[in-house]
Amino acid sequence: MRMKDWTGYRGQIVAGVGELGKLSPDTVRGYVSLGGAGAKTDHLDAKTRELIALAVAVSLRCDGCIAVHAEAARKLGVRKEEIAEALGVAVSINAGAAVVYSTRTLDAFEAAHEALAEA
Repeated sequence: MRMKDWTGYRGQIVAGVGELGKLSPDTVRGYVSLGGAGAKTDHLDAKTRELIALAVAVSLRCDGCIAVHAEAARKLGVRKEEIAEALGVAVSINAGAAVVYSTRTLDAFEAAHEALAEA
């Protein structure tokens, strides 16, 4: 059993974006333009862009992005092993960000301690 009906969910996302496009066409046109901008430079191939999109989608916790980019990756012939490697990068980056923000938390704690001591 799947965690989610990804195909149905992807359809809901597409329909929702279509509705948003009717209400705010420039917003959706701008989004579509941003999405296609990287493809125009042709420095990365489409498979690499989809692998990056999936890793970023995990980092942002965006189920809609995961649904859309997983399908696009499948259509491009991306292998499960390639996705796993990209997701490993996402896990590493998220862990690294947690470590960095842990140091910031400790710094904020020390600043609060110093401010209390000066008061």
